[in-house]
Amino acid sequence: MRYLPKSPAEREQMLAEIGARSIDDLFAVIPAEYRLTRDLDVPRQHAESEIIDYFRAAGARYTHKHTSFLGAGAYRHYRPILIDAMAQRGEFLTSYTPYQAEITQGTLQAIFEFQTMISELTGMDVANASMYDGSTGAAEAVLMAMRITGRHRAVVANTVHPEYREVLHTYLRYREMPTKLVACDPETGRVDLRALEAAVTEETAAVLIQSPNFFGMIEDIPVIADIAHKKGALLIVSIAEAVSLGVVRPPVEADIVSLEAQAFGVPLCYGGPYCGVIATKEQYLRQIPGRLVGQTVDRDGYRGFVLTLSTREQHIRREKATSNICTNQALVALMATIFLTIYGKEGMRELAEQNLAKAHYAAQALSAQPGAKLRFTGAPWFNEFVLYTEEDPAAWSQRLRSDRIVGGLDLHRWYPEMSNCTLWCATEIMPRERMDKTASLMAARPVEA
Repeated sequence: MRYLPKSPAEREQMLAEIGARSIDDLFAVIPAEYRLTRDLDVPRQHAESEIIDYFRAAGARYTHKHTSFLGAGAYRHYRPILIDAMAQRGEFLTSYTPYQAEITQGTLQAIFEFQTMISELTGMDVANASMYDGSTGAAEAVLMAMRITGRHRAVVANTVHPEYREVLHTYLRYREMPTKLVACDPETGRVDLRALEAAVTEETAAVLIQSPNFFGMIEDIPVIADIAHKKGALLIVSIAEAVSLGVVRPPVEADIVSLEAQAFGVPLCYGGPYCGVIATKEQYLRQIPGRLVGQTVDRDGYRGFVLTLSTREQHIRREKATSNICTNQALVALMATIFLTIYGKEGMRELAEQNLAKAHYAAQALSAQPGAKLRFTGAPWFNEFVLYTEEDPAAWSQRLRSDRIVGGLDLHRWYPEMSNCTLWCATEIMPRERMDKTASLMAARPVEA
């Protein structure tokens, strides 16, 4: 929030307008016992820079920065300060919804560029802008596949993020659209291909997988696409960690891609905000939920942008709408667009390679400790991995917290068969010394009597 200082004259004018004689008179309605009367040690008559330094120092006394190895759909990456500077410019920070193209060209252009870059990243023909998040995007993609195929069953890999599966269940349970859950291979951490092939039938509308999946493993998308397409089903690939597309081959065999764009310059803040995207092939364009922005040229040759397709019930008849989501994440999509513009193709590759290197270093350091090993082997993975420890995670987690380190996510809640297994994530901002410190603390098991 921007601070707008007021001069004494302006304060007097404001008080006069509301009929108050003074600041004390304004706050007189607050009982005296609830008013702050002690004199705060705040510098007065100081320059702005000095006041900022004061509050930074004061905040440091009560803030203890933690190192976090948590991922699972929420990824901490370096966020260039240019993102905020650009996102707050008036050219882009225009109306909420671009109903009038002539006064919202900034918003429309940003959405158009976002769609273009997402399409290039995913290998799809077209991308929308946008959905609430990756979970609703995956659920809407399944509904989209059901409309296209006329079928009403879905097959879902249990390597899809558990929270994504919960959202999908909420979407489908009252529509009486059953889903079949397919387990993962206990050795590779990928979806079990034999079980998947047995689950897909002529009644299956969509096969939903995630790659990198919830365990960080890269699924064999060409083989899975063949399994789905043999029975006339569509393949939906969900991507929760978008930075992976810097090095991971895009899922071009998929029919629909559901992407979570939070990793592209969107800060983590108590569960939000997020930005979901659906990308697909051109032949399915009419069934895509959300909105599409197109480019045109006027009679004088000037480029302009317009809302080409909007299949929301807010704009068209309810029975013709493809989705009842009546908003989007345009501001968050704008942040992602700026992020992608800053990094570019080479920068995205370098960023992904740094993530890959940091995660593999962390996995090697942690799995080398006594009683620890990687749970899954034999398949490529990105910046997340599952670690098995003989020691109860609650024990070593306590030792890590004493040094302000948040360890991996305990998987037993969602996967009862994975006792003593935790999901770890290391991105480019993870310092090497903190990874080494974590490994040493995990190795420091108490001596049993």
